[in-house]
Amino acid sequence: MRNYEVEVIVKTSRSGGKGGQNVNKVETKVALIWHPANSALLDEAEKARLLAKIGGKLDSEGYLHVSAQEKRSQLENKEIAFKKLADLVEKALIIKVIRQKTKVPKSVILGIKKEKIHRSEKKANRRGTGWDE
Repeated sequence: MRNYEVEVIVKTSRSGGKGGQNVNKVETKVALIWHPANSALLDEAEKARLLAKIGGKLDSEGYLHVSAQEKRSQLENKEIAFKKLADLVEKALIIKVIRQKTKVPKSVILGIKKEKIHRSEKKANRRGTGWDE
């Protein structure tokens, strides 16, 4: 896991939701701002892959904004925000392995045909000859 804390701008603000008077006094919402194109943590190939995957989440200047306000504690929200950022980046950097198509073996094809014949014979034996009607 990479340490994004050195490149991220951390901003706090007042959060809405639960907390009573605490909401009005304490800045518990944490917003992280990161510029992936200028990151020293990623090489050029990773930057290109990341920008292609999360390009829609960047603002007009190329910054990625991640925020958290789920908890009443600023420290917990900061941890959640950094986890969101790390998960987002790691998920975007995963290279999807394309499955190579393989031919179905002859033994499997023969087994399927044999099973079909067996099932067909079993159902044919259930039918009457039509003479007893």
